[in-house]
Order: sequence, then structure tokens, then C-alpha cells
Amino acid sequence: MSKKNIIRTVKEHCEPIIEDLGYDLVDLEYIKENGNNILRFYIGKLDGISIDDCQRVSEQVGDKLDELDPIDESYYLEVSSPGLDRPLKTDKDLKRNIGKDVEISLYKNIDGKKKYIGQLIDYDEEFIQIKEDSLGYKKIQRETISKIKLAVKF
Repeated sequence: MSKKNIIRTVKEHCEPIIEDLGYDLVDLEYIKENGNNILRFYIGKLDGISIDDCQRVSEQVGDKLDELDPIDESYYLEVSSPGLDRPLKTDKDLKRNIGKDVEISLYKNIDGKKKYIGQLIDYDEEFIQIKEDSLGYKKIQRETISKIKLAVKF
């Protein structure tokens, strides 16, 4: 089975389990790292992810994967928090982060800028709306966005 099909199959069967446990499946990848195959789930919830959360999901998902056996080769199962600098990819990601500061990178300059930082105010199918500190509100077309992530402030 191709990596794309493995991910599709695993997501189809495991995402409902993860959601039933009270988490969101933020991302899923099947990669080769240091010579090892790794099936990595990134999970999220509003108040953050703990080691206990990862273990709980790992046990439930592991049981389902043992039952399905979708991967012919040996692999490691990992369940992780997505981290602060990961891209926000889905509407669930955006919803979870309304009111937080985000950094938006664009494919090309718009109004002389290729990067915007501001508070995530709203989103829909076409636009992401942010509030820049002193510049007010800005609506950015989603199709022009190459990456959106939480803004990390030190």
C-alpha cells in the first residue's frame, strides 16, 4: 500500500477514536526517519496536550492498528503534541486558535508585505481575518497564504 493510502486508511479508522477520546487529530504522517518507519499522530485540544493524553491515544489507536494491520513493514507508533511552530492546516486548527496571535506567510507580496502578524479574529472558506496591533483589521485571501502558524513571542 502506498504511503498516501496508508495515511488515508489510518485516518479514516483512527480519527473517530481520537475524537471520541476528546481530542482533535491535527496531523498524521508516515515517514522514514533515521532508517525507521514512523507513523506519527499529532493531537490537540483546547487546554493543551499532556504525556498522559498521548499515552491514552497511543493505546487506543495502537489496538485499532493491530486489528487493521494496514502497514506491511515494521514501524514505530508515535503520538505527539503538534508544537507551537507547526502550521495551522484545518478549520479546526483555526477555530481552536481564534483570539491568538498568528503569523501568516504569503506566496507573494500584498500591499508591499509578504508576512503579516496579528490576532486571529475570524475565518471562512475564502478569507482569514486578523487584527494587526496598530494597523487595524486585515482580510487575507486563503489562496494567497502559503503558511499560517501561531506567532511565538519571547
